[in-house]
Amino acid sequence: MEWSFVIEKLILVSIIFVITLVIAMYSTLAERKIAGFMQDRYGPDRAGIFGILQPLCDGGKFFFKEEIIPAGAHKVLFIVGPTIAIITACISSAVIPWGQELQLGDRVVSLQVADVNVGILYMFGVIALGVYGIMLGGWASNNKFSLMGAIRAASQSISYEIAMGLSIIALLMVTQSLSLKEIVAAQSGFVHWNIWAQPLGFIIFMVCAFAECNRVPFDLPECETELVGGYHTEYSSMKLGLYMFSEYINMFVSSALMASLYFGGYNFPFMHDLGLSANWITIIGVLVFFLKIFGFIFFFMWVRWTLPRFRYDQLMNLGWKMLIPLAIANIVLTGVFTLIKDTYFS
Repeated sequence: MEWSFVIEKLILVSIIFVITLVIAMYSTLAERKIAGFMQDRYGPDRAGIFGILQPLCDGGKFFFKEEIIPAGAHKVLFIVGPTIAIITACISSAVIPWGQELQLGDRVVSLQVADVNVGILYMFGVIALGVYGIMLGGWASNNKFSLMGAIRAASQSISYEIAMGLSIIALLMVTQSLSLKEIVAAQSGFVHWNIWAQPLGFIIFMVCAFAECNRVPFDLPECETELVGGYHTEYSSMKLGLYMFSEYINMFVSSALMASLYFGGYNFPFMHDLGLSANWITIIGVLVFFLKIFGFIFFFMWVRWTLPRFRYDQLMNLGWKMLIPLAIANIVLTGVFTLIKDTYFS
C-alpha cells in the first residue's frame, strides 16, 4: 500500500471528522435559534454576534463541569456507554461519497473514505451498534428512569430498523447495487433521482430515521416529562456532551444518507451543461450536497418544534402495524413495476 494513499485517506478522515463535529456543534445553536423564531422570541444572542460563540461556551461548560459517577453505577460500562455512542456516530459516515473525484496534479483523489461494495449493509451494521451505547449507559447508571429509557431506545430501534431495512430493499431493486458510490453516480440527472422512483420508500425511510435518531415525535427514550432525562439522567460533564453530540452527528449522517439515496447526493441539475472543469463541478457538487443535508437538518428541527410527542403505544403501533406493512407493499409494487418495465419497455 502506498504511503501517499494512506496519508490521503488520513487527511480526508480528519477533514470529515472536523466538519462533522463543527456541524453537530452549531446544530445546537441552529436548533435554539429555530425554536426561538418559531416561538416568537430570541434565541441565544449574548455570546458573540447573534450568539455565534454560544456552542463554544456550551462545549467549555461540558469540559469543565464536575465529573460525577453515581455510587451504585458500574463505573466501566458507565464510561463505555457514551464512548460507543460517539464512536458509532462518527464512523457511520465512512462510506458516504461526498463528491466526485478531484484531479490534483497527477493524482485522482476520491472524496469517499471507503468505497465498500456493501456500503448500505455497513451503514445498517453501524447504526445497529449505536443502540448498545444507549443500553449500556442506561443499565450501568443504576437508575430506574435511565434503564426504562434504555429499554425504550432498544425496542424502538429494533422496531423501526425493520421498516427501514424493508424500504431499502425496494430501493435496491431499483438501483441494483449496495454501493453508495454507484447509487449516487446513477442519479446523475434530475429525473434519475430515486425520490421519483421510490416516494413511498423515502417517506418510510425518513420516518424511521427520526425514530433511529430519537428525535421528536419519537424521543421517548429521553422523555423529560416521564423519565427526567431518559437514559442519560445520571450523566454530567463531557459524558453527557458525548451523548448529545452523538445525537446531532446521527442527525447529520441520516440527512447525508437520505440525500445520497434519494436526492442524488452531490449531483445537481444541468451539472454537465455548465462548461466548467471537472474540479469545479466536484466543488460545486460538494456544496450542493451540503445544502441538501442542511435542508434535512432544518426539517428535523422544524418537526421537533411543530409536532407533539407520541405515546409509546402509538409509537409501537406505527412501527409494527403501519410502516412494516407499507414497506412490504412497497417492495411488492416495486417488483411489479420492475417486471412490467423489463417486459414491455426494455
